[in-house]
Amino acid sequence: MKVFLVAGELSGDRLGGALMEGLRQLVPDVEFAGVGGPLMAAQGLESLFPMDELSVMGIAEVLPKYRHLVKRMHQTADAALDWQPDVIVTIDSPDFCLRVAREVKAKSDLRCVHYVAPSVWAWRPKRAERMARHVDQVLALLPFEPPYMEAVGLRCDFVGHPVVTEPVATDAEVAAFREKHGIGDAPLLLALPGSRRGEVGRLTPTFGEVVARLVHQKPDLKVVVPAAAPVAGLVKELVAGWKVAPIVLDPNEMDPETAQTEKLAAFKAADVALAASGTVSLELAASDTPMVIGYDMNWISWKIMSRMALIDTVTLANLVAETRAVPEFLGPAFQAEEIAPAIMQVLEDASEQRAAMALTMERLGRGQEFPGLRAARAVLDGLQK
Repeated sequence: MKVFLVAGELSGDRLGGALMEGLRQLVPDVEFAGVGGPLMAAQGLESLFPMDELSVMGIAEVLPKYRHLVKRMHQTADAALDWQPDVIVTIDSPDFCLRVAREVKAKSDLRCVHYVAPSVWAWRPKRAERMARHVDQVLALLPFEPPYMEAVGLRCDFVGHPVVTEPVATDAEVAAFREKHGIGDAPLLLALPGSRRGEVGRLTPTFGEVVARLVHQKPDLKVVVPAAAPVAGLVKELVAGWKVAPIVLDPNEMDPETAQTEKLAAFKAADVALAASGTVSLELAASDTPMVIGYDMNWISWKIMSRMALIDTVTLANLVAETRAVPEFLGPAFQAEEIAPAIMQVLEDASEQRAAMALTMERLGRGQEFPGLRAARAVLDGLQK
């Protein structure tokens, strides 16, 4: 069996790696080709080109790289057509991946599966109709998504979210982390300004202003910043002037196992997190860590996207649990004077958030079959039918 996969960013690489592992369990002689990152490479994929070339977010941010992205799209589609796999699985990054699927379908009848339903419930609802022309099946991470896809004639399988299978630090690991970094019993803020250079550059200065305000009320406050490897150097530069010198966890300075252990311990040890919008809210929910979400983007991108939005929250933990327990400050509301009081309120009472986070994990499939294996079963079942 031959499976061609396309992932465009770190979250897609994680999903792709888990799917590939699941497929190997069910079809040991499976072959892989396509585009992916290190986790997919660990499962045997030799990427056509570096996956991080596709990790661009925001309308204004994409424009300067548009020609190169189109070139890579054609290259990817041509490679799939030449290889003639049994199925093509495109993973997240819909603006790139669905163009690949469209080009493949225009020239063949190869089966196309898209992993991660585009957020048609949030904005651009017509994407579901357009998808149905060149995608045969969708694998959804969120339990409320299948009806949106099925309404336009697409098969859609909820396969669970990988966050429910990720390890969580133990109490002993949390205690060791606090002792190692000299935190003791002090209140600990986890700052997560994103994994892309653009968002780190935009968010980190305001995060620093929030820290300065919090220190006035919590003089013993400690801050830890688990940096993503590609932006760790930039993070260090930007946090150098913060009122509290943060503990920056740089995975480039550790072996992979230590880096993962440190990150998980930081997530669990924190009393509250200030995080960029995205799947990180689910990682925090998995660790039962209360949070406040803050995000800003290019002015043009914000104006366009805010006008197209169909929902009043972008935080996945809010959406899955059907609450608004997690405060969020987006676009013009991304102001330190607004965010700092919200963090103080969460520190004082996080009971509503904790209940919402527990419900989120239950609805995402915690305690059920491994999502990568569920996704693999869905792909194989789609091929048989």
